[in-house]
Amino acid sequence: MAFINYATREIQLKIVYYGCGLCGKTTNLQVIHELLGDDSKGKLTSLATNQDRTLFFDFMPLAAEAIKGFTTKFQMYTVPGQVMYNLTRRLVLKGVDGIVFVADSQWEKMEENVESFNNLAENLSLQGDSVDKTPYVLQYNKQDLPDVAPVNFLEFLLNNRGVRHPSIASSAKTGQGVLETLNLIARLVLNNFVRTQTGKSAAEQRELVLM
Repeated sequence: MAFINYATREIQLKIVYYGCGLCGKTTNLQVIHELLGDDSKGKLTSLATNQDRTLFFDFMPLAAEAIKGFTTKFQMYTVPGQVMYNLTRRLVLKGVDGIVFVADSQWEKMEENVESFNNLAENLSLQGDSVDKTPYVLQYNKQDLPDVAPVNFLEFLLNNRGVRHPSIASSAKTGQGVLETLNLIARLVLNNFVRTQTGKSAAEQRELVLM
C-alpha cells in the first residue's frame, strides 16, 4: 500500500522481486543499484540467511518525478527463495504495490517456478490481496544459458491466468532486460496508484521520468 507524506510531498511505493531460490532476484537488484546514478539510489542493504544464498531483503529507494510535483520513491525488496523462509516472504509482501516474478528459464526449474508462483498467490491471499489485482511483471531470467525453455513455453506455463501480464526475457547476470523490467513494473505501479487515487492514468497526469 502506497504511503503518502504530504509534508515532504513524497510518495513511497513498494516493489518486491519474487521467485524460487537462485533464480536471479538478488542479481537483479545488484545490477539495478550498480547502473543507477548516485543521486537516484539509496544504500543497498542485505541480510543473508544461513542456508539461502539469496538476500533476505534489499532496500533501494529510487527517486522519480511523476505525480503533480510529488517525489516518488520505490522501495525495492527481494524475498528469500527457499520454502523454509516462507514467513519472511509474507512479511516482505506486506503492503506491496507491485511484483516482479523472476522465473528461472532452465528446464529443471520449471516445477519450482510453478510452485513459487502458486506460493506467491497464496501468500497474497492470506493478507487479503489478490495476485490478479496486484500489478506484476514476469521476468524469464537466465535466457543466456544453454538448455533453457523458450519464452513461448514459459508464457504457456506462467502467463495463463486469463488476462496476460507483461513479460520480459532477461539475463540478470549480463544486465539484459533488468532495467527494462524495472521501468515496466514502475510504470504499472504508478498507473495503478494514480488510477485508484484520481481515476486517471499516470500518463494523463504527467510523463513519467524513472531513470
